[in-house]
Amino acid sequence: GKEISSPSLGKDRADTVIIGGGCVGVSLAYHLSRAGLKDVVLLEKSELTAGSTWHAAGLTTYFHPGINLKKIHSYSIKLYEKLEEETGQAVGFHQPGSIRIASTPTRVDEFKYQMTRAGWHPTEQYLITPEKVQELFPLLNMDMVLAGLYNPGDGHIDPYSLTMALAAGARKYGAQLNYPVQVTNLNSRSDGTWEVETPLGLIRANRIVNTAGFWARDIGKMIGMQHPLIPVHHQYVVTSTIPEVKALKTELPVIRDLEGSYYLRQERDGLLFGPYESEEKMKLQDSWVTNGVPPGFGKELFESDLDRIMEHVEAAMEMVPVLKKADIVNTVAGPITYSPDILPMVGPHQGVRNYWVAIGFGYGIIHAGGIGKYLSDWILEGEPPFDLIELDPNRYGKWTTTEYTAAKARESYGFNNVVGYPKEERFAGRPTERTSGLYDLLKSECSMGFHAGWEQPHWFYKPGDEIGYKPSFRRTNWFEPVGREYKQVMEKVGVIDLSPFGKFKVKGADSVKLLDHLFANVVPKVGSTNISHMLTPRGKVYAELTVSQLYPGEFMLVTGSGSELHDLRWIEEEVMRGGYKVEIENMTDEMGVLGVAGPYARQVLQKLTNEDLSDGSFKFLQSRHLKLYDIAVTAIRISYTGELGWELYHRKEDSVALYRAIMEAGQKEGIDNFGTYALNALRLEKGFRAWGAEMNCDTNPLEAGLDYFVKLNKPADFTGKQALKQIKEKGLKRQLVYLTLETDNVDPEGNESVWHNGKVIGNTTSGSFSYSAQQSLAFAYVPIELSKVGQKLEVELLGKKYPATIIQEPLVMTEPTRMRLQRKGESPRM
Repeated sequence: GKEISSPSLGKDRADTVIIGGGCVGVSLAYHLSRAGLKDVVLLEKSELTAGSTWHAAGLTTYFHPGINLKKIHSYSIKLYEKLEEETGQAVGFHQPGSIRIASTPTRVDEFKYQMTRAGWHPTEQYLITPEKVQELFPLLNMDMVLAGLYNPGDGHIDPYSLTMALAAGARKYGAQLNYPVQVTNLNSRSDGTWEVETPLGLIRANRIVNTAGFWARDIGKMIGMQHPLIPVHHQYVVTSTIPEVKALKTELPVIRDLEGSYYLRQERDGLLFGPYESEEKMKLQDSWVTNGVPPGFGKELFESDLDRIMEHVEAAMEMVPVLKKADIVNTVAGPITYSPDILPMVGPHQGVRNYWVAIGFGYGIIHAGGIGKYLSDWILEGEPPFDLIELDPNRYGKWTTTEYTAAKARESYGFNNVVGYPKEERFAGRPTERTSGLYDLLKSECSMGFHAGWEQPHWFYKPGDEIGYKPSFRRTNWFEPVGREYKQVMEKVGVIDLSPFGKFKVKGADSVKLLDHLFANVVPKVGSTNISHMLTPRGKVYAELTVSQLYPGEFMLVTGSGSELHDLRWIEEEVMRGGYKVEIENMTDEMGVLGVAGPYARQVLQKLTNEDLSDGSFKFLQSRHLKLYDIAVTAIRISYTGELGWELYHRKEDSVALYRAIMEAGQKEGIDNFGTYALNALRLEKGFRAWGAEMNCDTNPLEAGLDYFVKLNKPADFTGKQALKQIKEKGLKRQLVYLTLETDNVDPEGNESVWHNGKVIGNTTSGSFSYSAQQSLAFAYVPIELSKVGQKLEVELLGKKYPATIIQEPLVMTEPTRMRLQRKGESPRM
């Protein structure tokens, strides 16, 4: 029966107020209170599960193409298995397994690609033959099946019962779930707390969490946030009893027919299937974005429209012929919230204190359990329990307009079952308003990649190249051109647009003190630059930045494009917590950056300035202000290529003039462009680590081989210092190693399984072809006992295990090291 609840607030102070009572909000209330947090209050404006939860098809799967989200899926399923026992509430959890169907050779490649990404995770996943597929799902048309990707333990759950079980658990542990109570306004106070206004009075909260589903945008607007969310219409169809289904002894596994773009599962003695129609045919509920969600909307549905999904219905009848004779008894068309990239936004928000979100769930049922736990851990421990950067709400910014969100949601929905290639690019909504000064000049000359709203050249075209975006699991059209750009930088001089970097100015009385506390490295002297890491209290690598002290007490901090607001939020939070007297300015959009690198870099730049650029005068890791061709730049002698080079920071409006002057000055030296693919090959050969690959919130700097940048003996008690001392004392369990591989037409790119003696023992973190060694190169984490130079291992790529050998790093010495050895009269390793 339905509970009758007379709304009341019960209290006027709370630690955490959760806004929205769908499965995600209720899961968070359950996990926070289960972990012992007192004063957890959830406010729901109508009833629990209203919105997108109650009408969901309830699919649960271990599979996710990403790496980190597998952990979320896995936790959810394990939780749902135990929930009934713990709360006494039935949840209707069925676990017949699921099979993704490959009906093209490319799909078979994709499954092999996914198998190596799953091998080093505990989740069970198998590549199965058509015979095995037929045995598990005897009603398929086998003409269309080449292989299956099988996850035992997958299935579906009743979303209403799941939410009610979580709610019962939350109450048992002391959380208050209040409904119907609408939040009418939110006020932030100067001490970082919030006033939550409702028709029944005010609640003061230490933090608020927006879990409002398709109302999340309206809640965000109350505090001036424009969350990039849009509701899409999703339909699924339920049939009446089908005799062939009724006759089966066991429940059919869930099928995902990827070419037909639908899921299909058993529902009692019939079938239920839900398609994802194409970008052109799918329907958005745009009016809710412009005018807000209609006030009364709660457990309503949309008008169904079978015409829109007819081709998918036909595809399903082709794949599962018994459907041809079945009657459709129900079509459910309801709103699902989409973010531009289908992934939810989970965590604290930059620019507002103590405002957290868990919004934008296209797959809220499978994510609810794991995200409730993840967010609860983060709230209670002050750092994320593991790396989940792809869900960072701060991956979006001012450039994420409503038009962009709509274009991307259409594409993401339509591409729901598209082949997931490595180095995937998606073109809807591009370019955004966030382009570098060089975009118009370079856009027709190269293949651009998308980075946090920016367009950045991946590789450049020359006459005779096969141009354009040609994704593949094997080497493709960019392989030779990238080799050409690699050679350009190693032998002559190249120019790269690095404008997407995140760039912050930090100044003020406490700036040195702040940076000394935030970073594990020492604070650089005036006119110097260093590579520094912000660690979490547990000693994980939260971020890597270059820090330059440009003037006494005035610093420039630079980070990767994908971590701009992720890093800024961490820094700002520390400033608030410690009461530091500093000003921080985000310069990312105003500043352009050009990288110039290669043996002739000095010779070319010297033509444009009176400043002495010689090695004695402008040393490696020094920074200074100078004029190049009469344009003001801040030049840092640093290059991620590991070759002689400078990064030139300048006003965005000067980018074109600066670029043209450098290209002009380098004619005699044969100057040319290079892109980020060549940059990646160059940095790997030098043994340079990358944040987000070799190090992140899952790794400590010692196992990542970053000891050189971590000054455990500096006086300041930097964040993570105590934890690192303990890690060092205990000794490392695993180590980052450097591998060469003997492959054929396929290269590692990271997240592949590493094998030894028939067992998976680790994973690669990044990889590329080495144009100098003429073989593949990768970084990988392996157990300490297998980390010696010379150790033989195997790396699994596309279903094949390739021999790999741990080598001494780096493969190619950096330019500063080569110069140092030359001065000593030794011959450097090239």
